[in-house]
Amino acid sequence: MTIKLLIVDDSALMRRQLAQMFEGAGAGEFELRMARNGKEAVEENLAFKPDVITLDINMPEMDGITALSHIMTSRPVAVIMVSSLTEKGAIATFEALALGAVDYIAKPGGTISLSMDEITAELLGKVRTAARAKPKSAKPGGARGLAARLREEREEHAARPAPVRPAFVRRGIVPEEGLVVIGVSTGGPSTLEEILPKLAADFPFPILVVQHMPAYFTGPFAQRMNQNCALEVVEVTRPMEVLPGTIYIARGGADMVVAARAGKLMALAKPESRQHLWHPSVDLLGRSILEHCEASHVIGVMLTGMGYDGADVFTEIKKQGGRTIAESEETAVVFGMPKELIDRGGASLVLPVEKIAIQLQSWARG
Repeated sequence: MTIKLLIVDDSALMRRQLAQMFEGAGAGEFELRMARNGKEAVEENLAFKPDVITLDINMPEMDGITALSHIMTSRPVAVIMVSSLTEKGAIATFEALALGAVDYIAKPGGTISLSMDEITAELLGKVRTAARAKPKSAKPGGARGLAARLREEREEHAARPAPVRPAFVRRGIVPEEGLVVIGVSTGGPSTLEEILPKLAADFPFPILVVQHMPAYFTGPFAQRMNQNCALEVVEVTRPMEVLPGTIYIARGGADMVVAARAGKLMALAKPESRQHLWHPSVDLLGRSILEHCEASHVIGVMLTGMGYDGADVFTEIKKQGGRTIAESEETAVVFGMPKELIDRGGASLVLPVEKIAIQLQSWARG
């Protein structure tokens, strides 16, 4: 199947480099069209009807975020944001994911040819995956409504006092009430934003989240989630005690495991394991949890993403008496990781994203 791809970038050199990359991928795999700014992107989305758009964030006349809001209200399509490796670029990327973009990639910098060589395989894979993804339509209100909603959220977060989070009693190495581990990849940030903020401030279990994400995004993502959630959200950059009422985000560019130290359960960041394909690794974290926690105390949640990371260990958690949730096909941006868990018989429940927080709250109260 030929993938219709719209490349949007204000740099003629970047457009040419990207075009050469996709033209060299294989005869007839991609049908290409170019746009120089957000305004042209909105027009070409309606005229060319692409399957996937790669969209630069910083452009003249109409920036990528504004263009995306128009695209997702007029003709939703799978969009991959091209983001700079800066905190500002990361924040803009998460706004884009909230608006409906399915994925993102770092914008090449420095020597273009060298940087393009470094991202070629990753970008080709992301575009092929995005062509099979289900973009989410924008919420009612149109482009202006979406932009206003994001602005209101930022203003509300700035004015909101720090949340009062309950103090939890430390109960030793194995969480007696329970522990939640979440695995997620493509489409994950926006999916997590539909789940974690719905958990009440007195949710009694610690939550460990593995989102396949580069190192330069996990810090800003944890900060963004901490603003949105009643529970405290932290990025695991150093050994941290695993405590109730806290959400632990695995640091990108590394793996996260749990270990016993001085009678406490600790979350640790460690160098990427060569034995695992995806990082941070859901499988590696899950297996370390089974080494230190009774499976009956563990809840595994498998969300949108490509591949099978975590499917085997989540199935083992269920076999040993734990409980697991797989996101349903109807809401998963990419129904890969949840499907692998379901196919292995490892899903206790299959739920759409809007019901997952409710189920977690129910199990926590049970």
